[in-house]
Amino acid sequence: MVVTILVCVLWSGAQVAAQEPVTRAGQSSTKTHSSEKSIEDNSFLIEEAYNQEAGVVQHISTFARDPTTHAWTYAFTQEWPVFSQRNQLSFTLPVVSNGRGQGSGVGDIAIHYRYQLADGKRFGIFAAPRLSLIVPSGDARRDRGNGGVGVQMNLPVTIEHSARLVTHWNAGATLTPSARNSVGDEATTRSYNLGASTIWLPLSALNFMLELAWSRDEAVSGPNERVAEQSFFLSPGVRGAINFASGLQIVPGFAAPIGVGPSRGDRRIFLYLSFEHPF
Repeated sequence: MVVTILVCVLWSGAQVAAQEPVTRAGQSSTKTHSSEKSIEDNSFLIEEAYNQEAGVVQHISTFARDPTTHAWTYAFTQEWPVFSQRNQLSFTLPVVSNGRGQGSGVGDIAIHYRYQLADGKRFGIFAAPRLSLIVPSGDARRDRGNGGVGVQMNLPVTIEHSARLVTHWNAGATLTPSARNSVGDEATTRSYNLGASTIWLPLSALNFMLELAWSRDEAVSGPNERVAEQSFFLSPGVRGAINFASGLQIVPGFAAPIGVGPSRGDRRIFLYLSFEHPF
């Protein structure tokens, strides 16, 4: 069902794009530091395939809260180019609260490397496979981390259908060979994710977004035992950009993820804030 819905999203986007002249990445003013600079941030739930260009750093803050359980997660990500746009290093530092009266604390820190495999010059297609090391810095006894070192791979693909419509696609997996639960039981866990987003750009500095995000996550339920849980969210959102002559771009955003299928009845509040500037 998940794959079918994702295909339908792309097909709908392609039909709309066919009505407009296509502007490829190599022919536009994208990623230039001017008052018309377009937004190329990650989607809120979906990873986009634009690496940071040389000489530009990005600082991203996200906040997600479940209004029912009061659980929340704040994450700070910083992205740096390595000599050129081809290679990118970044890290993500989360602070989490499970909403069960155990307070909040640092979660598992992730260190990322991305390679710009496709840069949009052919058919407006970008691809930037990512490999991440997940450091067990969170307290597994309080459900703030997995309790063991993990490795994650994700393949984000971005398609610029036109100057007004862009779609993003994700497929990934996470392996944690020695995950632990709150009582110290240990097992190998595997998680998988799929996702897609459609971005409509009525203006270069204003985006309306619709995202789909599915995951299947395993957790340790006993010694060498695991339990799997699926989640599926549909998330409408909006973001805008404030551009400065110095090259600084500030992007605030808001989304309201809605659970469907296995997550039916779940709701989230999602806030986004990005600062991108030359260094």
